Amino acid sequence: MTTLSEADSKARLAPFGVPFPTEHLVETADAAVATAAALGGPVALKLCGDNIAHKTERGLVRLDVAEVDVRDAAAALLAAARPEDASTGVLVAPMVRGTRELIAGANLDPQFGMTVMIGIGGILAEALGDVAIRLAPITRRDALDMLDDLSSQAMLGPFRGEPAVDREAVAGVLLALSEAATDGDDVVSIDLNPLVIAQGRPVAVDALVEVR
Repeated sequence: MTTLSEADSKARLAPFGVPFPTEHLVETADAAVATAAALGGPVALKLCGDNIAHKTERGLVRLDVAEVDVRDAAAALLAAARPEDASTGVLVAPMVRGTRELIAGANLDPQFGMTVMIGIGGILAEALGDVAIRLAPITRRDALDMLDDLSSQAMLGPFRGEPAVDREAVAGVLLALSEAATDGDDVVSIDLNPLVIAQGRPVAVDALVEVR
């Protein structure tokens, strides 16, 4: 099995309609500075590599980085790369802000075949274990039913000054996952974590695709 880099995972999923923020893969700290200036505002920086799956645990993610701090942050990330990471550079993306997070993905079950999943994410994900799963391929009705199956419905309504979750938009993400997971026979799993709800709409700020 092979896990694609974050950049390659997003490139694999974007054509199916998974919503990602505009981001750029750069190879130097100077390029990171120029990219951040073009994006404007604070940015997120992540070390990207063919063999990097658990960036947060290794401190390879910098969030809410001001423009004046981008050079140092990018240089530190590049310096933290190990030979086995097969690093391809630093991903520079605008900060996506939201008070709610979902998790979504697909997984090849050895008994039932490909499945699609949606759940409540963020710091409460493990405590709640609030997820819904369907066999792929799914229909739009299936996707909407999955959202209805979640126990934490209050998290999907208006929340802390933000509008209700756009259920049709989230259903669109699930349909995109279903299509991406069943297009060909090499996908083993897809992980979108987190799927940030920004002003009611889902934005996938991280993605990992595992293939045969």
